Amino acid sequence: MTSEETPRAQAAPPGKAARPVRYPWLGLAVLLLPVTLMTADLGVLWLATPYLAADLTPSGSELLWITDIYGFLTAGTLVVMGTLGDRIGRRRLLLFGSLGFIAASVVAAYATNPGTLIAARAALGIAGAAVLPSTLSLISHMFTDARQRAKAIAMWVTALSVGLAIGPIAGGVLLDHWWWGSVFLIGVPVMLPVLLLAKALLPEYRDPNPGRLDLLSVALFLLAVLPLIYAVKDVAAHGPGPVAALSLTAGTALAVAFVRRQNRLANPLLDLRLFRDRTFTGALLTLLLGMTALNGVEYLVPQYLQSVAGLSPLAAGMWLLPGAAGLVAGSQLTPALAQRTRPAHVILAGLAVALAGYAVTSVVEGVVPISLALAVIMFGVAPISVLGTTLAVGAAPPEKAGAAAATGQTAYDLGLALGIAVTGSVATAVYRAEMPSDAPAEARDTLGAALDLSARLPEGAGDLAQLAKSAFTSGLQTASALSAGFAAVTAVLVWTLLRGVPATGTVPAAEEGAAGAPGSERVLDGATH
Repeated sequence: MTSEETPRAQAAPPGKAARPVRYPWLGLAVLLLPVTLMTADLGVLWLATPYLAADLTPSGSELLWITDIYGFLTAGTLVVMGTLGDRIGRRRLLLFGSLGFIAASVVAAYATNPGTLIAARAALGIAGAAVLPSTLSLISHMFTDARQRAKAIAMWVTALSVGLAIGPIAGGVLLDHWWWGSVFLIGVPVMLPVLLLAKALLPEYRDPNPGRLDLLSVALFLLAVLPLIYAVKDVAAHGPGPVAALSLTAGTALAVAFVRRQNRLANPLLDLRLFRDRTFTGALLTLLLGMTALNGVEYLVPQYLQSVAGLSPLAAGMWLLPGAAGLVAGSQLTPALAQRTRPAHVILAGLAVALAGYAVTSVVEGVVPISLALAVIMFGVAPISVLGTTLAVGAAPPEKAGAAAATGQTAYDLGLALGIAVTGSVATAVYRAEMPSDAPAEARDTLGAALDLSARLPEGAGDLAQLAKSAFTSGLQTASALSAGFAAVTAVLVWTLLRGVPATGTVPAAEEGAAGAPGSERVLDGATH
């Protein structure tokens, strides 16, 4: 590889030669702590939802914003933060993000109204966006050996999956002993080791020749995504109307403006030429839709276990353990399978398993079948989270690897947030449609409000609570069917766009005798280049 081909993400700081890292695996352990926390924080609130709903009395729309604004702002600012890290240094950005995460966690824990909690969750999302690209870029810089780097990146991806799995469980343990705000405070002890050990164990580096940060592109990206999401939420809450139409039109227009601007810039915020590669595009769409399918159901199941089945937070967390085990097992099994089998075949097999789980959750009730079905779903979706980012990075030219990684992570986080927004909104709409029109307006808004009201009504309380539980169960089943549809579309895209990607353990004959020749193909770290 020539100096011109060296990825900019691995450049040493200006005026300093690149030095080997003395304890890279200890440094990796430090980096994996915040990585696990980032996705855990997406799910840690799920079990706390009934309690904060009773305490803060948010509307149905506010409750959805509390849950998913974190994911939207993480996804919306990842690429921006990656570019910022090129300028001020990745380790420095990691430290700033860690400090911001601690501060926002404390504000969220002691929020006294829905607006404050939404703002704190938004700040957590932005801080998380500062942390995630820094960790992946630092890993690439710390491990110069290709095999070690591949192992470290695989551990990074697994940490994302583990965080997503253990978030609800950690929330259940905390809620069994403390108030709902305690679920946010886990970010404090997790981030403290990063602040204390980063300087000793992690290198600092930045891009010596960063492109100009286009602030207008940043604004256009955020202003395009959020109105589109708001349109989905408004349709779910009120049905098609002028507000939703206006939001949809504005978001679409701004998205078009963003695309046109990226095509004109010499240093775009998002290099759209990457999307000309079918593997790159297929990997991103797989991440986006696969995570959308997973997170909508995973968001609703903890509420079902507590509010419908009547389990305590700790008991509900224990019944979520099979799901966590399924995700971890699938994440560990995937790399070995992908070495012998084409990634598309591994992902398709996983989606077939996940579809069986979605089928169960769309028709059955009860703690045991719901818990086991979630385990099946999470096991089946695991190959997407493991292989998606690897395929996206591998499909990009070496000098675009950093941008590809940030874009892949954006698709991952946006999919997680969309899962809550889309399927959560549909579940809310079904809940409201099934509640009797003569029920109190408060009870028709959310299940938590209905249960709280029924506890205060001496007459007919049992009927109101049962009606609300039945309506919520219908919403969960409808959301499961919708998630199955997302999974089916994902399978079609995988077969169409990714079936030609070879297994990670294969090296084509062209590699041996004609590396670099037209039509030859390299397989590195689990993806094609």
